[in-house]
Amino acid sequence: MTELQPLHLPAAADMRPWLADRATAGLDRARALVAGLKADPPGDALATLQIWNDVEIALGSVASPGSLFSEVHPEGAVREQGELAIQEVQKLSTALGLDRQLYDVFAALDPSGLEPADARLLERTMRDFHRSGVDRDEQTRARITVINERLTLVGQEISKNIREDVRSISVDPESLVGMPPDWIAARPAGPDGLVTVTSDYPDSVPFRTFCADAVARRELAVACLNVGWPKNDPLLHELFALRQELAGLLGYATWADFDAEVKMIKKGSAIPEFIAKIAAAAAESGQRDRDALLARLRQDDPEASTIDTADVAFYANLVSKEQLEVDAQLVRTYFDFTAVRAGLLEVTGRLFGLRYKPAPDAVVWDPAVAAYDVYCSGAVTGESGEGADGGQRLGRIYLDLHPREGKYKHAAQFDLVTGVAGRQLPEGVLVCNFSSGLMEHDHVVTLFHEFGHLVHHILGGHQRWARFSGVSTEWDFVEAPSQMLEEWAWDADVLRTFAIDAAGEQIPAELVAKMRRADDFGKGYQARTQMFYAAMSYFFHTEQPADLTERTRELQAAYSLFPYIRGTHMPCSFGHLEGYSSAYYTYMWSLVIAKDMFSAFDRANMFDPVVAGRYRDRVLARGGSADAADLVADFLGRPYTFDAYAAWLAE
Repeated sequence: MTELQPLHLPAAADMRPWLADRATAGLDRARALVAGLKADPPGDALATLQIWNDVEIALGSVASPGSLFSEVHPEGAVREQGELAIQEVQKLSTALGLDRQLYDVFAALDPSGLEPADARLLERTMRDFHRSGVDRDEQTRARITVINERLTLVGQEISKNIREDVRSISVDPESLVGMPPDWIAARPAGPDGLVTVTSDYPDSVPFRTFCADAVARRELAVACLNVGWPKNDPLLHELFALRQELAGLLGYATWADFDAEVKMIKKGSAIPEFIAKIAAAAAESGQRDRDALLARLRQDDPEASTIDTADVAFYANLVSKEQLEVDAQLVRTYFDFTAVRAGLLEVTGRLFGLRYKPAPDAVVWDPAVAAYDVYCSGAVTGESGEGADGGQRLGRIYLDLHPREGKYKHAAQFDLVTGVAGRQLPEGVLVCNFSSGLMEHDHVVTLFHEFGHLVHHILGGHQRWARFSGVSTEWDFVEAPSQMLEEWAWDADVLRTFAIDAAGEQIPAELVAKMRRADDFGKGYQARTQMFYAAMSYFFHTEQPADLTERTRELQAAYSLFPYIRGTHMPCSFGHLEGYSSAYYTYMWSLVIAKDMFSAFDRANMFDPVVAGRYRDRVLARGGSADAADLVADFLGRPYTFDAYAAWLAE
């Protein structure tokens, strides 16, 4: 059989017409397939599903590159073209979900002769139709169409405002006391004699961690917390209102009820219960470590009565350095970006039986982007049970890891191609904003985390049905594989393979042990902060407060252990309110599962091929072909529990 080939991208200068032509071709094909399906239904369930699979592949061929390039392409015109492509996909998807004639084709099918995986697709498709509102009256369906189209535009505008709103402060070079020498050298003073510090991660994270100037730290913290404001405030209000109206039209009490129905948690009311459970479990250790930060702050400011997020990173670093004997500036000397990237590929290749080969034929949209083809040295089995041997290419990955103007500001994995067994290879893109020099270890952990999504996309991207390809699992499980991969960024033996300083010395195991102890410091208050974010995402959707800033202050007081900073409007920069909607709890829900899955590994043998292979084949390679709880139970040999997470939190 001829080997499948990766998608051929055009040169950056030709991307706009390519996106436009691809959108036209993909949408026309989808429309033609649907027209044929309605005009001459096969009657046979499997044949109908195969046509529907072709429709989903056609829509994905537009949606995936459109979404990616709307966020990362250097040219604004291309980003706008990507946004237009997404709008057109959303319009057609909404129309298909509300098409009663199309629904009748599926409703008439007899599922009795289908294999379990095929029956699962039919059941999910019917569920999608009902959740789209196909069974509502004509007037309601018309309003649903308007809402969905507007939601797409509002979401894009929120993301654009965050992406393009780079805040900055100007500081005297004398205010840079405590900053790493390489950071200072990379940011010379301007003609006015001042140094510009931006809200982008490579600037803001080191500055808020190391800068000894409390006034400057606070000024930058306020700038970061006001990204997207005031533009996003009215857009968020509209977003929440539209989602609530849509949920009501579909027969749900709240948007959270609608959204939770297809997740592991199942019902919206379980979300605040989960938030409360985590908040209670994290209270004791969180307050203890928060008090330690405050005590250290009082050495510098005896009158301090509290500590907030403008000072947390700085004093957490001081506590780590002075009490836990971890100097973050020393730690970062072991993490040169180029070595870290190479180490990441070596570690994941060894763990999952993969090989990464630079892709010389790949066309990239920016010179800093690196492309690799992924091969498997063993057998990766997907839904069909068919393996991919060592001579077969599994997919292609792109690493877009440094900031630039107009680029997505956070860290995420984007699909470029949804893999389908025997038809098209999965391709994914890692989008981050790291320094090209020395990295903080936290950023190394983030890189491992995000790469976990990329591996999941590639390994799970060999399903028969596009609907179940890659990371297409329940959304509250999606983060678990990535969170588990973070463990390999904390293992001394793993780190010593690539964490090497300029003198060629490996990072000492003793230092890594201290780093782990220091990382455990604050996990309680960090969990409480996450529950604050989760509470915002839930209550903003269920309550639709008139004043988001005031409700933020209240929720922060209820869940976070750090007070609100006056004059800030954090929700406007919190892009997950658009992407994760009412379900930001999923990060912590996934972490509970990740800790339990990791309990199957032996810390003394992190690359055990039996355990790693079982995890790869029973969880990652199966994509969304089964419920996440079943995938985890198949790997662990039992249902997942809260026990491993609770034990970790109590350590």
